Amino acid sequence: MNITLPDGSVLAMDAGASTYDVAGKIGPRLAGAAIAGKVQADGQEIIVDLHAPLPGDCKLTILTTDDTNPDSLHVLRHSTAHVMAEAVCELFPQTKLVYGPPVEDGFYYDLDLDRSLTPDDFEKIEAVMQRIIQEDRPFVRYELPRSEALPKLEKEGNRYKLDNAERADGDMLSFYVTGESRGQGFEDLCRGPHLPRTGRIGAFKLRQVSGSHYRGDVNEKALQRLYGTAFFKPKALKEHLRQLEEARARDHRAIGRELDLFSIDPEVGSGLVLWHPKGAIVRMLLENFLKFEMLLRGYRPVYSPNIGQLNLYRRSGHYPYYRDSQFPPLYETDRGRTLLSLLQTLERVPAHAGPQRDEAFARARQLADAAVAVWGEIPGLADAETPETMITVIDRELQQEDGYLLKPMNCPHHVHIYKSQPRSYRDLPIRYFEFGNVYRYEQSGELSGMVRVRGFTQDDAHLFCTPDQLLDEMRSTIQLTLTVLDAVNLTDYRVRVGLRDPDSSKYTGSPESWDQAEEKIRAAVGESGLNATEERGEAAFYGPKIDFVVRDCIKREWQLGTIQVDYNLPERFDLTYIGRDNRPHRPIMIHRAPFGSLERFVGILIEHFAGAFPLWLAPIQVAVVTISDKSEAYAREVYDALVRAALRVEVDVSSDKIGPKKHRCRALKIPYILVIGEQEAAEGTVNVNDREGRSLGNFSLQKFVDGCLLEIATRGKKLES
Repeated sequence: MNITLPDGSVLAMDAGASTYDVAGKIGPRLAGAAIAGKVQADGQEIIVDLHAPLPGDCKLTILTTDDTNPDSLHVLRHSTAHVMAEAVCELFPQTKLVYGPPVEDGFYYDLDLDRSLTPDDFEKIEAVMQRIIQEDRPFVRYELPRSEALPKLEKEGNRYKLDNAERADGDMLSFYVTGESRGQGFEDLCRGPHLPRTGRIGAFKLRQVSGSHYRGDVNEKALQRLYGTAFFKPKALKEHLRQLEEARARDHRAIGRELDLFSIDPEVGSGLVLWHPKGAIVRMLLENFLKFEMLLRGYRPVYSPNIGQLNLYRRSGHYPYYRDSQFPPLYETDRGRTLLSLLQTLERVPAHAGPQRDEAFARARQLADAAVAVWGEIPGLADAETPETMITVIDRELQQEDGYLLKPMNCPHHVHIYKSQPRSYRDLPIRYFEFGNVYRYEQSGELSGMVRVRGFTQDDAHLFCTPDQLLDEMRSTIQLTLTVLDAVNLTDYRVRVGLRDPDSSKYTGSPESWDQAEEKIRAAVGESGLNATEERGEAAFYGPKIDFVVRDCIKREWQLGTIQVDYNLPERFDLTYIGRDNRPHRPIMIHRAPFGSLERFVGILIEHFAGAFPLWLAPIQVAVVTISDKSEAYAREVYDALVRAALRVEVDVSSDKIGPKKHRCRALKIPYILVIGEQEAAEGTVNVNDREGRSLGNFSLQKFVDGCLLEIATRGKKLES
């Protein structure tokens, strides 16, 4: 078989050769560092065990002990999760394992254990893990046909593993043993892949334990989720833990409470942000800044409702494409609501044969019979012998039901504003913008403060242009995004061009329109002087896109601004303009959002600045504090003068001592603190302190005001003594 390597070279290998064999043919040093293989074949990409036979002709990337490679870390952390599970089971034999995946910055294992784990247990668990690693046991995979695997799991009495097996794909189920062979070590139901041996695990650390529920269902038994992380080298772990500590100190949820910026109240709803006055000021300033920049560039403001007809989103493709992450439709008829309830019941039926599947399907069949009794025969329902075929029938019926959907996207609404009147080539380009509220039903376990929410505000704009105008419009949107990032000092970023995967069926539109869109995106990025990476499979379902992936001050990456080229929605909605030839033509759409969402953007800024916003964004820009009541009258004059200069000011003329007053202001991250005593009152000056505790000296009031206005206008030039 022919193995194509990342540099394009091809190695001829015997059938059945493994990644390890390929590495060994290249050189012993690579073979010693190899841990797994990343294989591309038949339009699929998978990671395989180091000693697993390769599938035949394929592209192969050899994964090594590289702490900068996410795929290598994925394998390492998956293996470390298994070692952690073994250690927990050894210390607490009554433990029932649920599942333990690797995640972005580590791994976790959900555990059914009546004894509550605490951080005091971590040292004992880590000690057992270290012993298992030192024993350098192999990870050995074996497979069983489903007919043998399910009885084995039933005998073990772990309902979670049995349910996981019933939901798994394929006729064969795989298990991993940390030992020489089956029955000679700890084993777990798992798809893999894993490291070749436990001894390849380098440095690890248990981080925290929290509560969870099986598959996120609050009606299920409460579980414990034990988190950890792992790296190949201790230095990388040490740096990661330092970053975590820094991130913890910058946690926007804690800072948001301390600075009274926002809250999320369970009575209002999980993932729904309440903006407090100070947080609303930050949001308003960002909105006003972007509005000014857009109006300067010829954008036109629009508003659209927070709800729309279900058929609107069917036509756009957002429903059912994003159905799993949307709030359920609001069907207008009782029949529609009943069918939706039946569909949701069917979707919870386990995927593979077993007692749980049979019981769940029987409950769904009862609901279906009740629906038929009320609404009459549903074609094909009586003949549906499986949950999957019944889902197909119900899906078809629901396509005929009218209803409404909480707006998941703004674009279909803007499309209809464009479509509301005839358009000429003389009208184009048309640029609509809206700070529009949209809603996504994120799973409760995925919600995180302001950065992962269920209701958010997109700084959305949609541009409609001719093919000749597309490149200029793309360049302009790129420059606007760079202006936004520069204004908030997010200047460390990389650019990612998301292209379609020709082998995937998720994309809509013709290959020709995709080729044109991708060509224009590449040209716009190149002419803007940006270094960009291209990633297949990262395009939106309707078009290719440019993402700006920003690194904050502690080097975490966030995907913020996005620009997307769309030939498909204009086709779906039959948008036209009359060209110079007096004939109808199809416009091209650009979707564009520099902030992404205001909630997420502000949450990221809180952490980037650790709550110490630059002067132009600070909710309170200046605090005026008095040393004694003798200077109160002058302090109020200073306050009034600053307010007239359009600065956001607070004054503290309380009887507290000056030290505690200044401390409170620094805790609130107020950029400038003006200390007013008898000397300042007599001289008509202000004593300026900053939030870091430095004294900048005495200024005339006018010089201080001028300095602040200059700093705001330039978004950076600091006040100088």
